[in-house]
Amino acid sequence: MSKYRLDYLDELEAEAIYILREVAGQFEKPALLFSGGKDSITLVRLAEKAFRPGKFPFPLVHIDTGHNFAETIAYRDKMIERIGEKLIIGHVQDSIDAGKAIEQTGKNASRNALQTVTLLDTIAANQFDACIGGARRDEEKARAKERIFSVRDEFGQWDPKRQRPELWDIYNGKIHKGENVRVFPISNWTELDVWNYIRREKIELPSIYFAHQRECITRNGQLMAASPFLNMDAEDIIETRNVRFRTVGDMTCTAAVESYAFEIDDIIEEISNSKISERGARMDDKVSEAAMEDRKKGGYF
Repeated sequence: MSKYRLDYLDELEAEAIYILREVAGQFEKPALLFSGGKDSITLVRLAEKAFRPGKFPFPLVHIDTGHNFAETIAYRDKMIERIGEKLIIGHVQDSIDAGKAIEQTGKNASRNALQTVTLLDTIAANQFDACIGGARRDEEKARAKERIFSVRDEFGQWDPKRQRPELWDIYNGKIHKGENVRVFPISNWTELDVWNYIRREKIELPSIYFAHQRECITRNGQLMAASPFLNMDAEDIIETRNVRFRTVGDMTCTAAVESYAFEIDDIIEEISNSKISERGARMDDKVSEAAMEDRKKGGYF
């Protein structure tokens, strides 16, 4: 009798679908955090496999800094129209206008960190008890030590020492009133796994993931897309470069990489030969050695 073996992508997919269904079964008001990046787009495909032909048992939530890539917003709106699911948008500008967040100043000012305030307000306003995110352990050392079910206290804060065991894929979603859980179904995936899955599933992505010509400036050794959101001065020389983005975030903190990878196969080969993590192109991770962990302790994604 022949043994039935799953392809490794099938195993990762099955684990993620199991986690999504655990969220639907254990929590009353979950939500899926959607950034318009490849990881959250992959989560949407996994949710379709987990819950179709029914509706998703949660809305999608996008925290909009107002400084997003236009291609990302266009993709988001097109995708929501296609899948017919509910989208809740939290605007960082509203948090600034309400005096809850203070706009940064200076040459390297960014709204990225301000998303935390808007996210926590959105969670509180909608009484979400679980938020599904696309973080992966291979991205960054703080994410590497976070559990798949990550408990946040009533202030949205993460305590690395207060993590629950997850033996035999048993996930404990029991929380006190006011607390919530961040859930990471693709935590065990790598960047290469995500791209191989996108290729297999023929998932459409925002065009900025593929090589294209764009006006850029070089800042702190990184190629940044020239935009009205960057505080540019006479030292910033704009030049047209062939680039793509490995990760998608606020335009003020997301750097491009020089690339001629126009197709998915080219991207997979490029990543296979790269010695730098995709988060190496994120300026917000370079603020300090523990920048990501500090943000997560404050309530970040």
